[in-house]
Amino acid sequence: MFIIALLLTGALVGTVSGLLGVGGCFIMIPVQFWILTAMGIDPSIAIRVAFGTNLLVVFPTAISGSLRHHKKEVVLWRQATTLGLISMVFTFAGAYVASILSGSILKVIFGLAILLGALRMATAHPIRVQGEPHANPVTYVLLGIIFGFVTGLIGIGGGVLMVPLMVIFLNYHMHEAVGTSTAIMIFTSLGGAIAYMFYGLNVSGLPPYSIGYINLLQWVLLAGTSTPMAQFGAHLAHKINPKSLKWIFIIVMIYMGLKMIGIFSWLHLPI
Repeated sequence: MFIIALLLTGALVGTVSGLLGVGGCFIMIPVQFWILTAMGIDPSIAIRVAFGTNLLVVFPTAISGSLRHHKKEVVLWRQATTLGLISMVFTFAGAYVASILSGSILKVIFGLAILLGALRMATAHPIRVQGEPHANPVTYVLLGIIFGFVTGLIGIGGGVLMVPLMVIFLNYHMHEAVGTSTAIMIFTSLGGAIAYMFYGLNVSGLPPYSIGYINLLQWVLLAGTSTPMAQFGAHLAHKINPKSLKWIFIIVMIYMGLKMIGIFSWLHLPI
């Protein structure tokens, strides 16, 4: 049952990612967490395994996506490499903080991040910018630190955070921000995955087939279906109007966020 749930989750995440251009961590991490805790894994271990495994799923997806954006010439590779390398270093700092925080605190932080992501999706409007991207190295360093730390702390690729900040602070056009942030996620996801693998070594109570806080079985099942289904989702994007699906996704994000924070349990609601 758990294997089928992960396969279906990967397929759903891949389709939504290709269709709407959003990451799937908001679905993958809660599903992984609930499966792991249902298997009897301690919640503090389960949430870190979900974070680490999700980052490793993001890695091949980011490579595929950045190559697709590269063909449309919207990836600023020099800037992406600079931001990516800085971010990659600071994913270790975020992952270290995550390794010492309690599972309940991490769940609340992640739940709040989901709700903020849903709010951004619901209210975002295209931002029009003029001129060329800024080249101030201090700004790149500061943003790289933020991207890396957040990626390591809550195990997400970071596109929801990167795109608006790159548009606002670096004067990127929207397509450049999306393409370049996808390339940056190659670095952040790899760095974060390595960090979670390292900090989880010799930890007791890990699920089978784990290397540190990365579960290889979950990674294979999720990445194996999400990667090909992303192509299907991209194909669907040219066939249907995605606005209604976007709102369905926002509703799912709100539910996941409230569920992870524990609002429903606090209200004694069986949902």
